Amino acid sequence: MLNAYPDSIGNRLADTVQMLRRPELRGAFSLFYILPTFFNSDLDRGFSIIDYNLNDALVSREDLKALKELGILLKFDLVLNHLSVGSPQFQDMLSRGDASEYKDFFIDWNEFWRGHGEMGSEGFIVPKPEHLQKLFMRKPGLPILKVRFPDGSERPYWNTFYQQVDYHPISLGDLASIDGLSPSGAENVVNKINAAIVAKQDLRSVVVELPAALRERVMSVVERKRTYLGQMDLNARSEKVWQFYEDTFRKLKEYGATLVRLDAFAYLHKEPGKTNFFNKPETWHYLSRLRDLASKYDLVLLPEIHCEYGVKLHEEVAGEGYPIYDFFFPGLVIDALDRGTSRALRKWIAEVQQRKMQTITMLGCHDGIPVLDLKGRGQGTPEEKALLSEEEIDGIVERILARGGRVKNLYGPDGRKIAYYQVNATFFSALGEDERKLLLARALHLFMPGIPQVWYLDLFAGKNDYEAADRGGAAGHKEINRTTLSLKDIEEGLTRSVVLQQLALIKLRNSSPAFDGDLEVRSPVDHRLELHWRKGSDEAILKADLRNHSFTVERRSSTGEQAMLDFP
Repeated sequence: MLNAYPDSIGNRLADTVQMLRRPELRGAFSLFYILPTFFNSDLDRGFSIIDYNLNDALVSREDLKALKELGILLKFDLVLNHLSVGSPQFQDMLSRGDASEYKDFFIDWNEFWRGHGEMGSEGFIVPKPEHLQKLFMRKPGLPILKVRFPDGSERPYWNTFYQQVDYHPISLGDLASIDGLSPSGAENVVNKINAAIVAKQDLRSVVVELPAALRERVMSVVERKRTYLGQMDLNARSEKVWQFYEDTFRKLKEYGATLVRLDAFAYLHKEPGKTNFFNKPETWHYLSRLRDLASKYDLVLLPEIHCEYGVKLHEEVAGEGYPIYDFFFPGLVIDALDRGTSRALRKWIAEVQQRKMQTITMLGCHDGIPVLDLKGRGQGTPEEKALLSEEEIDGIVERILARGGRVKNLYGPDGRKIAYYQVNATFFSALGEDERKLLLARALHLFMPGIPQVWYLDLFAGKNDYEAADRGGAAGHKEINRTTLSLKDIEEGLTRSVVLQQLALIKLRNSSPAFDGDLEVRSPVDHRLELHWRKGSDEAILKADLRNHSFTVERRSSTGEQAMLDFP
């Protein structure tokens, strides 16, 4: 499975189609996970969706037809937990207020917490401490975005992820209708307000000397020119939300979807007194209802879940028959290749096999390299609770940071960092930009159980993009691994051995019947690992040395043909 944005290659999806038509890529991929700038969005590189119509600036119906002709199936995201402030539903609520049919489509924070906290001085309820300490947070502070209703009231709405509020300059004309404000006074107010906007200062402090009535009228003008960006949490108690989900499934099927990734689904169910991250049993009820809707359109659902290994949530989701993302594998590969040991990797492969888990595996992706996922929690021995020890996990983080990576953290309700969440880097840079390591990492990836998902930049041995990360501001850590490759970059990349050798391995995985059979894992000594796939007379065998990063790949076919790839 290829993984990219519509404009990761060139300028439009058509450029990726052009790349896939090249002889070097023919036969490499049979699936394509296209990230959600495929749709209309405004924030978080596509995950703040305005609507699920085609983004005409990047995608055309002809592109979808061409991918179908290439025999490539498609995977898309359904962002379950939130929609953009710019969505028709939220805009209708902002313009019509309490009369909007979408008033309950999103979560009014104060209505949700009524009776479970105290109203604060800033106009929103602060949940009781026993509730607040349970909340699973993705950013510092309460997950709120305050929006202005047509009646002038400011109302807080639940906003788990990103937000951006922009104030725009005012003019003398904006204040012309305010009686009691002299021309010189109006000019003074305009100058002060606009200077405060540029300096990102508290705007109310600028008008504090005005009489109360004038102050509120001036601030009303300022607030009317305020604009928002934000991912607003959906109210899953609303039947309109569920109709929206079904309409979206139908639309994705029309685009050619086979797989649908359920982004941020674990945040969907919310209830006072719970963590509001994978609340049980309600989240299971939601997943079951979603699966029933998806089944109408022959869609396979892939719930996306980040959680510590020791919680065993991945086992629960897989046990219900859902394919899962293997977020453990990337960190395990870095550990194995850096320390020359197969111990933890073998343990994880055995678990996947024993539990018959359906997985999507990866090295890099549009997000970061997971590290929180490797941690343990709960009862049992350290080996039972975690795939790696705390010291080993810290070692992975420290090495990636030393090689130029950036960090994404999780926060507690008081704004303090409580854990690393992800380390952001290209996988090539995370391995110290060592081509031998990258090739062996890819070979291990392709010999893992599950569907291998290949991030386009990993295929071309992309390096950390520090300029993009710096330009991106607070969320720029992710841009370190999202460099757009021009068609010239593709031309040059396809002359590099590290790219062509990965493609040879990918084509082997995509074509050999052996990978539909059984996997045998051998480890004569800890630093050597052998993965042997067999189905009837078809075999594919990887023999790797994790210390010196040499390996061989052998293919035997039912027709008697044999091929050996040697990576000394």
